[in-house]
Amino acid sequence: MSKSQPTITLITDFGLQDGYAGIMKGVIAGINPSANIIDISNMVEAQNIFQAAYILNSSYKYFPKGTIHIVVVDPGVGSERKIVCLKTDDYLFLAPDNGVLSFITTNTSSSFTRVTNNEFFLPELSNTFHGRDIFAPVAAHLSRGMNHQKLGEEIDKIRKIDLPKPILSPGGDLTGEVIYIDHFGNLITNITSKILNRLEVKLQKLSIIAGGKRINTIGTSYTDVKEKDLLAIIGSTGFLEISVNQGSAKNLLQLNKGDKLIIGSE
Repeated sequence: MSKSQPTITLITDFGLQDGYAGIMKGVIAGINPSANIIDISNMVEAQNIFQAAYILNSSYKYFPKGTIHIVVVDPGVGSERKIVCLKTDDYLFLAPDNGVLSFITTNTSSSFTRVTNNEFFLPELSNTFHGRDIFAPVAAHLSRGMNHQKLGEEIDKIRKIDLPKPILSPGGDLTGEVIYIDHFGNLITNITSKILNRLEVKLQKLSIIAGGKRINTIGTSYTDVKEKDLLAIIGSTGFLEISVNQGSAKNLLQLNKGDKLIIGSE
């Protein structure tokens, strides 16, 4: 981590209308004016822990080593829920212990610390804005080189939420589901390119049924089909997406998170 300009990122459900995210940045700047603060997203749906976990997993590894990632999607704020600091080989993560760190890749050298040392909090704590009072000042102190072990005691594990797994039928069909819908209306599924590669021989001629419509191939570009037509494509995160060229697959198919699709061979 660069001592001259450490990087801190934010993922929150605070939106853009109110000043909450800006206030967090103000607290950080007051403690470490040299910190480089980057918004990954402040538009997570309110209290949507899974969405925040997906966004974090899709983005964290593209930042410089030593980056401190803050996630404040915290429906349990003010309760007995823990605040945790996860240290991996390359990054630090600060988040409520509610499953939002579930998809972060850890290793034998990773450690979890329960954040309890109020020496690094703001002097007065509210019951509703720990982003300002705890997460922001703690991240700022970490960015100044403070050892994460000073935050509290190490704990063995944190809460996890599961990524739904595709189901392979005896006949060879694969049932997946929509796990995330992005701003463009792309339906991101729980089927990865690695899974499809393993099933390539069985699938032969591909057939995807989603929302009552059939897609017969996986494209390499949105322009593989005509404007407003459906296609399947492996997206930037490595998951199979159902998309529309210059349109919204969500609107066209009327599908939502958790809805199913079937991949098989004709």
